[in-house]
Amino acid sequence: MPIRLDPTFAAALRAADRPLIGMWLSAASTLNAEICAGSGIDWLLIDMEHGPNTLTTVQQQLQVIAAYHVPTLVRVPVNEPVIIKQVLDTGAQNLLVPMVSSADEARTAVAAVRYPPEGVRGVGSALARSGRWGRIPGYVQRASETISLFVQIESADAVAAAAEITAVDGVAGVLVGPADLSASMGLPGQQGHPDVVASVHRVFEAAHAAGKKAGVNAFDPSAADAYLAAGADFLSASADVTLLARGAEALAARFIPASWVKTDAY
Repeated sequence: MPIRLDPTFAAALRAADRPLIGMWLSAASTLNAEICAGSGIDWLLIDMEHGPNTLTTVQQQLQVIAAYHVPTLVRVPVNEPVIIKQVLDTGAQNLLVPMVSSADEARTAVAAVRYPPEGVRGVGSALARSGRWGRIPGYVQRASETISLFVQIESADAVAAAAEITAVDGVAGVLVGPADLSASMGLPGQQGHPDVVASVHRVFEAAHAAGKKAGVNAFDPSAADAYLAAGADFLSASADVTLLARGAEALAARFIPASWVKTDAY
């Protein structure tokens, strides 16, 4: 029986006639992954940078999500070829590399997702889920077609270099992280500051001028609406842990008087 890999997130974005809305999986939970995969959400992202995900939990979540055919990115913790190689070997087809601030750093990420002679990815598909343990004929030769790479712009330096970053061949698109961006601009915690928002818009413009896709993190609904109106091609609107935290708080507020609630103060 022929084995086929799902279309990439880049392909889904190209085919879409509207912005695609996604969410983060930060709890390293296969149960959360399956619940969210069946929700109707456009895309998911398994987070290894700020979540407790390991190679094993990443692979397990990809296996669970595969039944739902939801495009899923994996955010690696750092732009490092060995880590990227290992994550790709779990079967991840869509990669997000954080903290990319220059075209050279973007090219490093591109090289890490491609086999030689175009890149430096180590060949081990016969031993890994990526090539289904040698069951996908010609996987090594056409692996680049099965992978889409996105990079995160999260600093003032990256915004200044956005045109050069988005022009790098092999980068399918960029995701702006307003939290780190605002901190780098001396405005920590002020993701809605006009200067931060203007910087996000500049990244959108640079990406679109290069023919690439641009997305943004926006867990606040009003900010999300504004970024969608400004031309975001994709947007991450929440996370599994965020939905659980806010939902639990709303439940407590609905049934428990505020004077009875116990809180831990720093």
